[in-house]
Amino acid sequence: MQAVEEFRAEVRAWLSENLVGEFAKLKGLGGPGREHEAFEERMAWNRHLADAGLTCLGWPTEHGGRGLSVAHRVAFYEEYARADAPDKVNHLGEELLGPTLIAFGTPEQQQRFLPGIRNVTELWCQGYSEPGAGSDLANVATTAILDGGHWVINGQKVWTSLAHLSQWCFVVARTEKGSKRHNGLSYLLVPLDQPGVEIRPIVQLTGTSEFNEVFFDNALTDADLVVGEPGDGWKVAMGTLTFERGVSTLGQQIRYARELSALAELAQRNGVAEDPLIRERLTRSWVGLRAMRSYALATMDVEQPGQDNVSKLLWANWHRDLGELAMDVIGRDSMVLADGEFDEWQRLYLFTRSDTIYGGSNEIQRNIIAERVLGLPREAKG
Repeated sequence: MQAVEEFRAEVRAWLSENLVGEFAKLKGLGGPGREHEAFEERMAWNRHLADAGLTCLGWPTEHGGRGLSVAHRVAFYEEYARADAPDKVNHLGEELLGPTLIAFGTPEQQQRFLPGIRNVTELWCQGYSEPGAGSDLANVATTAILDGGHWVINGQKVWTSLAHLSQWCFVVARTEKGSKRHNGLSYLLVPLDQPGVEIRPIVQLTGTSEFNEVFFDNALTDADLVVGEPGDGWKVAMGTLTFERGVSTLGQQIRYARELSALAELAQRNGVAEDPLIRERLTRSWVGLRAMRSYALATMDVEQPGQDNVSKLLWANWHRDLGELAMDVIGRDSMVLADGEFDEWQRLYLFTRSDTIYGGSNEIQRNIIAERVLGLPREAKG
């Protein structure tokens, strides 16, 4: 296998040679809360990456990947972030569903879906959360009944990122009548372009609509498009979540460092860096970012209960606090819209309010750590 630093240099050189011309205009676009930016152009860039063999780096070679190590993938994401390359459009397919199908899917499912994910010709969204099953996924109420050669699906999903731009959704549904909690769930692959599916965008604080409600009204999917055995959906869904907070987090931290650096420069320009409290908060942000990186590197190759939950708490709280700090650095002007539009710092502040909620709220992360890692009693239900 190619040495990590040699691979890093190869990626850096490729990005320098290819992130030019029309692609150069995409730099920095498409991050969290900004997924709507230049979507078609970013999809073309993502396909360009695929043509160069720079998608699905960790997938086994027999499934079309490159079989690279965690260290190689970390190098890629760090260089990608340093180049300020645009966010990829198929994160959910490449980093979540693809590894799930490799781990749990049938050969037929792998042959049908993995090439479209790798080549960025089919986009996926995640059908987990519901009005009564957000962070508590075991409360899923969406049902699916096997009727001949199809599953018939009824129910509602919510906070479904990019459903309006996706062709497929991986859906957790209750397939055993009368089952409760983790039992009786199945993990289904559902086409969205059909009469039984309605997608309604949700307008966010930022004015954009990356999230959606998805309604299933006798929607259909083929009987063989269940991943794992029927009733084993909880195990498969938890497997997917273990892939969610992977190596890309280190690239994410480089972007965070860029945001912090830009904010520190702003504080210098407008003079608030002379305020001891602001200076201390900027310093604490820098220390927190270094601690985050150290934790990520220390746990990257180690499987320990609760490490993903700790990581989520670290970055979510850090980023939310950065948004609040940005407003204090700007001062009164942070409350004013320029030409009726949010600037980058206002958008950051508004979107980071959701960082501690999506992907598992702070409360749920702490409960998991308390109960599954520390062995404390389960939270009392009111």
